[in-house]
Amino acid sequence: MRDTSAYPHINKMFDKIMQAQAMAGEVKRRLDSVTVTGSVEGGKITVTSNANKVVQSIAIDPEFLKEADKDDLEELLVIAFNKAMEQADNVSQSEMAASAKEMFGNLGGLL
Repeated sequence: MRDTSAYPHINKMFDKIMQAQAMAGEVKRRLDSVTVTGSVEGGKITVTSNANKVVQSIAIDPEFLKEADKDDLEELLVIAFNKAMEQADNVSQSEMAASAKEMFGNLGGLL
């Protein structure tokens, strides 16, 4: 193992990397606990996911299912899924921005 005491900037860099890894793990755990949904046709189809984009459930109104044809159902499922994923992206971006701001400060208003 190399002695890095002569290179204090390297120690600081490694500390920042370790801090960033720990923060990323914490953000992932928080996103696992955030629920987002995408819904279409007034709730006739609802996709529920966590903010890490893991789908938890898909609910389809039984009456709607009886009347819907395959193409309509597939199209609406895609729309509901995409809405849930968009919400997950928004939550994830907010969490990451907040974590970056916490870790690096405001960087002159850039974050």
